[in-house]
Amino acid sequence: MKLGSSFGWLWSAYAVSTYGTWIAFGAFPLIAVRVLHSSAFAVSLLEAAGLAVAAIIAIPLGPWVEHRSKRPVMIAMDLARFLAMASVPVAYLFGLLSYGQLLVVSVISGTASIAFTAASGAYLKYLVRGAHLLTANGRFEGTSWVATAAGPPLGGALIGLLGPVVTIMADALSYLLSALAVLRIRGGDVAAPRDPATRLRGADLLRGWRFILHDRALRCLFLNSILVAGLITATVPLLAVLLLGEYHFPAWQYGLAFGIPALGGFVGARLSARLVRRYGRHRVMTVSGWLRSLFPLGLAFIHPGITGLVTVIVVEGLLITCMGIFNPIYATERLQRTPADHAAQVLSAWGVSSKLVQATLMVVWGILATLTSPLAAITISGVLLLATPLLLPNRTHFFHPEPARSAEDVPAA
Repeated sequence: MKLGSSFGWLWSAYAVSTYGTWIAFGAFPLIAVRVLHSSAFAVSLLEAAGLAVAAIIAIPLGPWVEHRSKRPVMIAMDLARFLAMASVPVAYLFGLLSYGQLLVVSVISGTASIAFTAASGAYLKYLVRGAHLLTANGRFEGTSWVATAAGPPLGGALIGLLGPVVTIMADALSYLLSALAVLRIRGGDVAAPRDPATRLRGADLLRGWRFILHDRALRCLFLNSILVAGLITATVPLLAVLLLGEYHFPAWQYGLAFGIPALGGFVGARLSARLVRRYGRHRVMTVSGWLRSLFPLGLAFIHPGITGLVTVIVVEGLLITCMGIFNPIYATERLQRTPADHAAQVLSAWGVSSKLVQATLMVVWGILATLTSPLAAITISGVLLLATPLLLPNRTHFFHPEPARSAEDVPAA
């Protein structure tokens, strides 16, 4: 099915920047450790503080993005990310690179990413209408998981050949290419009207959260998604410590443990629209949402050796496949329930909340792992995830009709 050339350029912008991000995955910690000789705590702080500070700074960006044309905002955010990331190799070349600069770059990049996501989501709602929106979200989700699978191995090879600083420059160039792709989009744009005489009030900053909490289905999806993402993200550093440190997995096995399962996300994203067409949106979202929260408990059975590696691959593969099915459906539901003049603020509030929760739980789970063990902390996360499906919306929460299920109304992905 063709979604049009404008969607194609928007998709291309997303794809190139996503691949750039994943190719540079792990480059910042490597620079912090090998170039700046930072401690383990400093490396953890770099990631957690970057998430938290970026989220706080991004709070006023929701209303700002809402009342501006979305394509110029996307281009501006891409250029901000390009300049921030490009400053790292430049500073390194002149011997001026510091831990503080890495922290500032992390904050700028994270803030710009939240604003870009809000603008691109609002523009996607304007660009793609009706049942086609699920197919479009499936394309984005599938691209994300393929990049997750392919990016780190490619980035690892680049780091091995040319070093982490060059890899960061590749990431910077990906944002420049993304901006060029957005420039190629032809057609209209969307911006919520605003009285020029009306100044931004403090209450306007909370407009996105107020809208989310007012809609029962959105409120349930919001609480479910940020908790699931937070609990899963909190265990990622602990898995690295467990597999690479305590169990002494080789780096290539660690790469396989997270690269191969990501392909399940691509498969799930491709199946998402077809499953909705056959079984209905609510049923597919509920089943995949429950399974998504069940499989992480399998990580409690990780142990050294090849069978432990297989356990990680199988558990992560099942989890990510369910995420690939669930995420396009929930992203579509979120956009369809949000009016065009609220979309940017809702998406911004969602992104800010998610990053703050992830940063907080990352620190909490780091302390928990220190007091107990990485495996115990991972197990506790799995147990808590079992309760998160209780926050999924009931069928009674869905007030608008589900998408038509005929082949004509809902095209296959």
